[in-house]
Amino acid sequence: MAPDLGEQRAPLTVDWSALWRDLVEHAAQVAPERSAGDYWEGRAEGFHDRVQARDGQPDSIRDFVFHAVRPGSTVLDIGAGTGAWAIPLAGRAERVTAVDSSASMISVLRRNIAAQDVSNIDIAAGSWPEVSVAAHDYCLAAHSVYGSPDLVAFVEKMTEVARRTCFLVVRAPAAASVMAEAAGHLWGLPLDRPGFMVAYNVLLQLGLTPNVLFADRASDPVCSATLEDAVARLKQHFGLATSAEHDDYLLDLLQRRLEHHDGSYQWPPESRSALISWRPE
Repeated sequence: MAPDLGEQRAPLTVDWSALWRDLVEHAAQVAPERSAGDYWEGRAEGFHDRVQARDGQPDSIRDFVFHAVRPGSTVLDIGAGTGAWAIPLAGRAERVTAVDSSASMISVLRRNIAAQDVSNIDIAAGSWPEVSVAAHDYCLAAHSVYGSPDLVAFVEKMTEVARRTCFLVVRAPAAASVMAEAAGHLWGLPLDRPGFMVAYNVLLQLGLTPNVLFADRASDPVCSATLEDAVARLKQHFGLATSAEHDDYLLDLLQRRLEHHDGSYQWPPESRSALISWRPE
């Protein structure tokens, strides 16, 4: 039987931009240190080391972007961090502008630029979308949007300054991940953090026609030494660290879903990266 969609029923619509904002604000409440001062002070070096450790691994999204960027063009890298994208792209583009709000990240970025003897990267210190930049051929934001509650403003500014293509790389949580199952139980929807599903629908509601490419490989597996550690991870993630209300459910969930292997508990794959790309009108 078809569902009754008469006048008395609420319209089947979702305010995706409001949902994005809610997820970003919840994440900020759980980890307030990320928005207090320069979060990356004392952490930028470790971040760079982790990026370097993954540098040699296959990356279908990186390959796609590098192939799409035409030689001699200009690229804007939003949330450039220590240069994981900006420095390699500088070998293909005529000019790269690296935007970042963290003085600590910019310090390591400058060091890496000097070490690679790169001369065609400009640095713009500031937060997106407030920072002022000129138009570029390509605009890239790779995992740098999660702290921005106003995704509409973020995307509209990207579209405004890009002449050819915008690239937005975000996490795409697995539909069957532990975090998604827990979010469905706790919040009524299987979304635990801002990511692909919400971002993609925000772009659709803006009237854009985005293309999508999912990474070939999932994120690195997560292991917990004990079930107690795994429960603590879930409670921290959902802002339940001071409450025992859901402990029994969380423990049962983890006992069902985690695999005990070689003395630790391995989580099933949680996410992979997704590349959302669109052309300015």
